[in-house]
Amino acid sequence: MQIPRLHPDTIEQVKQKADIVDVISDRVVLRKRGKDFVGLCPFHEEKSPSFTVSPNKQMYYCFGCQAGGNAIDFLMQLGKLPFSDVVLELAKRYAVPVQTLEPEHRQELQRQITLRAQLYEILAVTAAFYQHALRSAQGQQALEYLKSQRQLSEETIQQFQLGYAPAGWETLYRYLVEQKGFSVHLVEEAGLIKPRKEGGGYYDVFRDRLIIPICDIQGRAIAFGGRTLTNDQPKYLNSPETQLFNKGKTLFALDKAKDAIAKQDRGIVVEGYFDAIALHAAGITNAVASLGTALSIDQIRLLLRYSESKQLVLNFDADKAGTSASQRAIGEIADLAYRGEVQLRILNIPDGKDADEFLKTYSPEEYHHLLTTAPLWLDWQIQQMLVNKNLKQADIYQQVVQQMVKLLNNIGNPDTRSHYINSCAEILSQGDARRVSLVAENLMAQLKRTHRSRPLGIVSRRSSPPESIPASSESEKLEKAEALLLRLYLHCPECRQAIADILEERDLQFSLSHHRFLWRQILHLQETAAELELDLISKLQDKKLEFKQEMAQISHLFHLDEKSQRDISRTFKQMQAAVNRIEQVMCEKLSRHFLDLWKKTNLSSDPERKQQYYKEFTEAKQRSMDLEREYQVKFSDLGEI
Repeated sequence: MQIPRLHPDTIEQVKQKADIVDVISDRVVLRKRGKDFVGLCPFHEEKSPSFTVSPNKQMYYCFGCQAGGNAIDFLMQLGKLPFSDVVLELAKRYAVPVQTLEPEHRQELQRQITLRAQLYEILAVTAAFYQHALRSAQGQQALEYLKSQRQLSEETIQQFQLGYAPAGWETLYRYLVEQKGFSVHLVEEAGLIKPRKEGGGYYDVFRDRLIIPICDIQGRAIAFGGRTLTNDQPKYLNSPETQLFNKGKTLFALDKAKDAIAKQDRGIVVEGYFDAIALHAAGITNAVASLGTALSIDQIRLLLRYSESKQLVLNFDADKAGTSASQRAIGEIADLAYRGEVQLRILNIPDGKDADEFLKTYSPEEYHHLLTTAPLWLDWQIQQMLVNKNLKQADIYQQVVQQMVKLLNNIGNPDTRSHYINSCAEILSQGDARRVSLVAENLMAQLKRTHRSRPLGIVSRRSSPPESIPASSESEKLEKAEALLLRLYLHCPECRQAIADILEERDLQFSLSHHRFLWRQILHLQETAAELELDLISKLQDKKLEFKQEMAQISHLFHLDEKSQRDISRTFKQMQAAVNRIEQVMCEKLSRHFLDLWKKTNLSSDPERKQQYYKEFTEAKQRSMDLEREYQVKFSDLGEI
């Protein structure tokens, strides 16, 4: 269901009525500590509580993993749910009337919510029907198949709610429509029956098939997969797409795997239902399956929500089809991988086995060993270039070189590229150590020619223009000073005007991109929120959905631990010290800039400009030294900012 845009009044009412202590207490054991509550953080493992909930601010924050926000943020982060879904759920819980920006959509929204609830109910009843049929006389062959050929225990069969669709054409139709009284149109909309092309009436989508329920992230059945027990084609059949089921945005068993993925910080993707089921049965519970289709970028992003370091292992079959599936998946994920946003490995089990077949012969520990030794995706790509290739043949050798250069050219990180240049050179040298450096130089020369051949004005979509990076000590000074100034602005309303005035007076700006972003948001909101500390921070927190990555870099500024509370206790002095440090770093950068210009200017051809550059350099350098002396005299008791 495409949820219409919710009216801001509805969102605001939900935020006001949804008490954060009430919401979080459902999931976390909280204990009163002063005016706040504390508990063990649900987002990372810890033995002593660092998770704080403030009823006054209606915000939570973990000083261990820096997770933070309001009640809506908490439910979104915990359940990996969309914003609108959480707001609607809280609106229902706290009896808030739902409005949309388009009044004509309000009735349709309510109808859609009711429709989804009815579809969930029909699918839940159907899942129970299939499970019951598996235990009937008709389902004995299917049950025997699961226990004998698939070697699944009773516990696993129940865990995955496996079932059986009877062979009759209208068995499910009669059960749902005639016995249970569900609307035939709703049963059709749930993807369970289809209208006959001739003669009227309906027939069941799944007949004489082993049934595997496909669940959403909350464990609710949204579709089914059916495996034939005969020679009927297709071998596997999935439900059609419905309001609840989008094949390209769903991963089988993610509801059962999400906690293990988060705990182990790694997800495994296999091709088939029974590969995932076999892994879970063997205690490898961080595995999901791709529903028999090409892995999409939406499925990948869904999975990566649960791994903090974005580790992903693709365990597709090692045959030609499995290799092609891996290549297609890499194509989807390549941009993320080149940017380092996913740590991707490719696992091909020896002898062309899939995970289910492997675990029938080998132990879970041996599968774990394959996981830990699986090659990184770039290494796997290079290995694929060499399959059935004789490098002693000149034309084959040149073909492989061109493929390697194309791959190397997409690697943006210089260190990573250097590593793979040497790795490729060793392969191409074919065991002759004396040739490695020569081959590496040849590869680098070809890479340079590739870069030079790009048309002017065109930048690779996998790279971006380099930014000027200050020296590490200056960067640290800027990070601390700018963060302190912004924290003072956020938490000390009485000094906001003074901060704005001194920045304007000294013509200073925030240099670090994430601080510039926050300052722009503050300036945009200050007309309506600058007077109230809580309003300003709350409204900034609302930007999380729109600017997820940027907000993650600055969210720690919205909260005060004991140290930061001490830091802002002497507000005016802290503000002056922070401004001193920011200006000093700016002067240092300015002095280096003019010194560089001075060095590049020819004295004989342009003596006046060279003299002017030297004057600008000395003035900036002197100002920097003056500011350092001022800091040592006035602010040394604050320590180094």
